[in-house]
Amino acid sequence: MKEEGQVKEIPAKKEQFSEWYTAVVLKAELADYAPVRGCMVIRPYGYALWENMQARLDARFKATGHLNAYFPALIPESFLKKEAEHVQGFSPQVAWVTRGGDSELTEPLALRPTSEAIINYMYARWVKSYRDLPVLINQWCNIFRWEKTTRLFLRTLEFLWQEGHTLHRTQEEAQEETRRILNIYVDFVENDLAVPVIAGKKPESEKFPGALATYSIEALMPDGQALQAGTSHNLGQNFSRAFDIRYLDEDNTEKHPWGTSWGVSSRLIGAVIMTHGDDRGLFLPPRIAPYQLVIVPILYGKNDAMVLETCQKAKEMLNAFRAKLDDRPQFTAGWKFNEYEMRGVPLRVELGPRDVEKNQAVLVPRDGSGKRTVSLDRLAEEVKNLLEELQNNMLSRARAWVASVTTSATTLEEFKKNLTEKPGFVKVHWCGAQECENRLIDETRTTPRNMPLEEQNTTGRCIICGKETRTLIYYARTY
Repeated sequence: MKEEGQVKEIPAKKEQFSEWYTAVVLKAELADYAPVRGCMVIRPYGYALWENMQARLDARFKATGHLNAYFPALIPESFLKKEAEHVQGFSPQVAWVTRGGDSELTEPLALRPTSEAIINYMYARWVKSYRDLPVLINQWCNIFRWEKTTRLFLRTLEFLWQEGHTLHRTQEEAQEETRRILNIYVDFVENDLAVPVIAGKKPESEKFPGALATYSIEALMPDGQALQAGTSHNLGQNFSRAFDIRYLDEDNTEKHPWGTSWGVSSRLIGAVIMTHGDDRGLFLPPRIAPYQLVIVPILYGKNDAMVLETCQKAKEMLNAFRAKLDDRPQFTAGWKFNEYEMRGVPLRVELGPRDVEKNQAVLVPRDGSGKRTVSLDRLAEEVKNLLEELQNNMLSRARAWVASVTTSATTLEEFKKNLTEKPGFVKVHWCGAQECENRLIDETRTTPRNMPLEEQNTTGRCIICGKETRTLIYYARTY
């Protein structure tokens, strides 16, 4: 199927999910393999998708008072060591720079696996008074983590992300920020990417190194495996103490501020591909698709100029959308149909001689729901309505599927049976003991995803020890 990044055909999604995923990424020209092991090149079509995602999420950050900045990718080793739990958690994944030109460096520099260390060092220089708080900064950048097993978009040595880092006067304000960002992520991933997620708190074993608490959004992919789609961390005062960040409060006493950090990455592109794609290739949600629609002229060698002129006018009518007119004569209409379906363009607009005569256009949605004929006078309105309908239907279908493979278990035997019959999320009650978590992980080869915020305080018995508890937690196999 694939040789040096070239794909001749896309295999069946249900039968060869892993091969299907790679083939779609390559054939749709979202990305390609880089000459460095574990790295990828994001191609223009894939980067346009990322830019649209970035713009919509960035607007949400700015609407809540956050500002963008940029910090160095090189971090002194001593900075990482300031917060012991943090450096221990990231140590296996850190890539180091030890030489500069012909000289050995006096101190190794880490390629940032995350930026808490260097950002909090700078905050210690900037924050002196309660008037300097809150600090609400985000950066869009690249991250390096030395992964052993890699996969395009899902796990690579270098990837793109955003990371927010904030400081607050009180613990309550930091917690409010942590939850605010979690809600922003839910809104973005569900309503823009049409990917349903479970929002909840991570158990201690899964929390971010150096955090008081970690919250996450967890998505479920069509092969039944979970994908961590975003995290929001309440850092407490751990980093402000480690980097000696102090401010003079209104009561004239020095205090350490309370911090948060949070991020999502380009792995969300992988989530979109897997959630919505099919045997024909990509299917992109209209809100983030590089092209929301493509106009394809139907040419027969007669009246072609008239058709092309009408297509151009139609494009002008649709200037409020990301529209592409493909009037290339060297490709047939049928070839274009297949090409744009494979690239996941949500809507196709067909215009032929008969359509021009009848002052109409044919709309063909990517979801296979069938052609619709509309008047050119109402083209923009009909396109707007149909794109919104497609966006909503994509989320509804994805939610229905996740619900169909989310089960509950009260015993290990039931857990294993559910996972075999319906690979997906399995909900269990848990007493909170690490030994119970360890046994469940060992016997099921799953990992705890999170404790969903909307499903707590339901009484049950721990699936392992039988102790009565009000904690519900989701488990799944994961990437």
